Amino acid sequence: MRNHTEELNEFILLGIPQTQGLEPVLFVVFSAIYLFTLLGNLLILIAITSSSTLHTPMYFFLGLLSIFDMLFPSVTCPKMLFYLSGQSHSHAISYEGCALQLFFYHFLGSTEGCLYSVMAYDRFVAICHPLRYMLIMRSGVCVGLVMAAWLVGCLHATILTSLTFQLPYCGPSQVAYFFCDIPAVLPLACADSSLAQRVGSTNVGFLALMLWFSICVSYTRIGIAILRIRSAEGKQKAFSTCSAHLTAVLCAYGPVIIVYLQPTPNPLLGAIVQILNNIISPMLNSLIYSLRNKEVKSSLKRVLHTMYLLLWNKL
Repeated sequence: MRNHTEELNEFILLGIPQTQGLEPVLFVVFSAIYLFTLLGNLLILIAITSSSTLHTPMYFFLGLLSIFDMLFPSVTCPKMLFYLSGQSHSHAISYEGCALQLFFYHFLGSTEGCLYSVMAYDRFVAICHPLRYMLIMRSGVCVGLVMAAWLVGCLHATILTSLTFQLPYCGPSQVAYFFCDIPAVLPLACADSSLAQRVGSTNVGFLALMLWFSICVSYTRIGIAILRIRSAEGKQKAFSTCSAHLTAVLCAYGPVIIVYLQPTPNPLLGAIVQILNNIISPMLNSLIYSLRNKEVKSSLKRVLHTMYLLLWNKL
């Protein structure tokens, strides 16, 4: 078999299905959302690193989540915005660029999914074992959990990328999507891709279900512990520490289940759901954690006040 890059050197991204003529409007909307996502998560990261009271395992994981919420949309957004802006009539992406986009999309997405499970476990320890919390969630354990999440994400993305690009691609080269993802790229293969499709769907589905199961186990134990709390104030405090994370989890896992587990892929539905997953969810995370967390709001106010004073002194 010839080298794959000799068979096909580039792919053509056709963009978001059924949006011809709406490119200027979509460019303005998605640019605003993307910039807000970057700014919001950057402010949360600055607030966490600048406040000594937030140097705890919970906010360590939240800071990492903010980093992922800046990196994850950056895999697909810049190229999509470049095409929507009309600066280039060519929607081409190189073979290697397509492979890298698919790898980092699944690497960052699956690692963030693992991080959600780690954060659920952190909340379980904080509520069910409060007196032993700092002993159980010591720095070495936190770093180990994060490294395990990175390892799982890297292994998952490597398997999916290898399955997809071990097949020969010799044309057509038009990807009916706005970025390189498995459901859009595999149909273009010149060989039978049924095995890669089955293994890819199984891999994604199994990982998503396992992570979702671990989150459900943690929150079931948390729910039982909250019901045993007698005071309404104690229940409210325990619930408030989990509600933001649980909301973010629901926003993240809903699109994954719809896109990869639907029996017959629908391009328009897939694009809408992926936009929610790629662009809207990272923006919502910054809003969820900044509006529903008193400590983060307080630290953000101090950061914004300091920035305002610096700008005022310069003027």
